[in-house]
Amino acid sequence: MLNSKDIKEFALSVGADIVGIGSMDDFAGTIPEKDPRFIAPKAKSIIGLGFRVLRGSLRGIEEGTHFYQFPEMGIVHIDEVHAPGVLRKIACFLEDRGFEGVVQRTVPDRRRGDDPGNNPEHLPVFKIAHTEAVAPDKPAPDVYMDFNQSAEICGMGEIGKGGFFLTPRFGPLQRFAFILTDAEIEPDKAFEAKMCDNCGECIKACPMNAISSSGVLDEWQCTAGRMGADVKTNPFIQPEEVKDMPERFDEASVKRFMPIWDEAYPQVRFKYNPSLCGTACHRACLAHLEEKGVLEDKFTNKFRNKPTWSIEK
Repeated sequence: MLNSKDIKEFALSVGADIVGIGSMDDFAGTIPEKDPRFIAPKAKSIIGLGFRVLRGSLRGIEEGTHFYQFPEMGIVHIDEVHAPGVLRKIACFLEDRGFEGVVQRTVPDRRRGDDPGNNPEHLPVFKIAHTEAVAPDKPAPDVYMDFNQSAEICGMGEIGKGGFFLTPRFGPLQRFAFILTDAEIEPDKAFEAKMCDNCGECIKACPMNAISSSGVLDEWQCTAGRMGADVKTNPFIQPEEVKDMPERFDEASVKRFMPIWDEAYPQVRFKYNPSLCGTACHRACLAHLEEKGVLEDKFTNKFRNKPTWSIEK
């Protein structure tokens, strides 16, 4: 039989930075379209893998001097290169012991057809126009599990006021992947510490006002911000090129201005958007959590020791 210690030691040895284990029973009540129990009906456990976003990958954006490395190393490399290899190794580890490992990596370019939102990190996002269930007791494919919910079930941390996930070690700076398995592994305890103090710094920091006071993300507004809609945080755009931009964006207006933003600063690999806002929400949260001294990882210098920059145009 496999135990939690064996799984965690192996996962860390092959490249995960944090590991949590949850019970599939805890997905009870999840809407079928997001319930991973429909993906792997015999699964008993879920293994959560966290991969650190390098704090230093945000340094260039924090200084306003280099914008490529964060989306490339902090998003694309983790999701497209590093995490899939780690997922495969752990799935092989499970299969070698007679258990299935149903891997779940990010799906940045996919949305269900009935989902009006978007993935701010990626364009274009493909939406299936028609899909139907293969049996009366199953949801229509594809089922896309909620990574925040899954990380919470694995006891890895909590969802903060800004709607993004916080862990004790890295705060907002990690990406996730998961494995569903029919191995019954002792789950971790629910996360009980309180990291988010509802300070609202994440909401105030967004140059696009994309996060509501209740923490709901306007995904099209966030997409516009990442691609460069805010001229005060985009050193690559001429204001006259975008003088008729709206204050609030939807799918049509993002697609209208996308060629202008993309010419000023193009997408990085695999059609991931740049992050010209520099995930201002995450950076503000990180600075606040470090100031409070609640993160496990400590650094010689503070992440932020001066006011954030803004271009006066």
